[in-house]
Amino acid sequence: MAVAQPWTPSSWRALHALQQPEWPDPAAVDAVRERLRQLPPLVFAGEARALRRALGEAVEGRAFLLQAGDCAESFRDVSAVAIRERLKVLLQMSAVLTYGATLPVVKVGRIAGQFTKPRSALTERLGGVELPSFRGHAVHSDERTPEARVPDPERMVQAYYQAVSTLNLLRAFTKGGFADLTQVHTWNQEFVASSLEGRRYEVIANEIGRALRFMQAIGIDLGDERTIHEVDVWTSHEALLLDYEEPLVRRDSTTGDWYACSAHFLWAGERTRQPDGAHVEFLTGVENPVGVKIGPDATPDELVALCERLNPHRTPGRLTLVTRLGADRVREALPPLLRAVRETGVPVLWACDPMHANTFVTPSGHKTRRFDDVLREIEGFFGAHREVGSWPGGVHLEITGEDVTECLGGSEGVLEEQLDHRYETLCDPRLNVRQSLDLAFRVAEMMRAA
Repeated sequence: MAVAQPWTPSSWRALHALQQPEWPDPAAVDAVRERLRQLPPLVFAGEARALRRALGEAVEGRAFLLQAGDCAESFRDVSAVAIRERLKVLLQMSAVLTYGATLPVVKVGRIAGQFTKPRSALTERLGGVELPSFRGHAVHSDERTPEARVPDPERMVQAYYQAVSTLNLLRAFTKGGFADLTQVHTWNQEFVASSLEGRRYEVIANEIGRALRFMQAIGIDLGDERTIHEVDVWTSHEALLLDYEEPLVRRDSTTGDWYACSAHFLWAGERTRQPDGAHVEFLTGVENPVGVKIGPDATPDELVALCERLNPHRTPGRLTLVTRLGADRVREALPPLLRAVRETGVPVLWACDPMHANTFVTPSGHKTRRFDDVLREIEGFFGAHREVGSWPGGVHLEITGEDVTECLGGSEGVLEEQLDHRYETLCDPRLNVRQSLDLAFRVAEMMRAA
């Protein structure tokens, strides 16, 4: 009988890896991987373990996951202002959810590593010219020329240093006073404050402030309460570009276990979630919390196989299944998947990605999503869990801190003819701040009902 070989960071190479760039110079890729292998880790094993514990609380219904951020991060967008605005909307949404549903919120950003994107086609037609599809700044440029779309492995090094800069700023903001709960009013952007969502947020901010003053008035010393003055915001991205992920795996000196040190949380996408595929093989060997995106064609048997492969030790918080089923299909498609996974006994955190299966292209050529479809999918997600008797543990969203016009609708709705005003995404459309806050209020209501 064949003896199973021990896992190594390069074990995935024995399998066919989908969605990988066709590097023109393999020797250059080898050299870049070696350089990345010598660089310090971006995150640490202890941090990943802390996130796994927090997600374990969400598995048991004692917390809720808010995972949100850019569709695809840009090498051109690493300023302190841009990162602060992204953090701001995440903090606002978290405050709304925590206050509205009285549950801790685990805050995970799609940040400091979301530099690649899977694509459904090898080429795309732009301005009458057919070009290789844009796969993210860690692979090539988004400029619309054949030369710019040639994969360049040096960009993986640039992605690493961009992630370093982003993480430094993120840690400074979250631990240096900006995320202090006493600053809850300052998180409301000027262009949002006068809107319906901004006014609703100010009501909550006022009530939080009053609660803090009450605690002080009765003699509770808030000065030493870390959770009042600091927050944990974890990083995540799709583990798509395996030539980048492999050299950033490190063995933890205290446990001897392998950890992916490119982010606290990694996931396999809908196009790369094959139980016997290279991406799942890579994720099996790292001890980080990991996720898998689940589309409408997923079967109960596939999910059972993924659960057994990715969480064989039944560790709470280890595995998150992120469903992206579509507003019209979620209510029917999700319950059989929930029941099949429950029967395995594998603890799983279920989260809803209401963005990707509700994307369409307008007659003007803009890829967009309707806010109402996004909301309907989340409502269907909660309804399916209510039917089965399980906990709807989180949401996974593409949002931005900017006043963009990329998704249609919301309480102060973006119209189709307004998409041109500020359509800035590198790939998929994102909810703007007003739409994100609107959604947070709606989700908080669903959480209370659940």
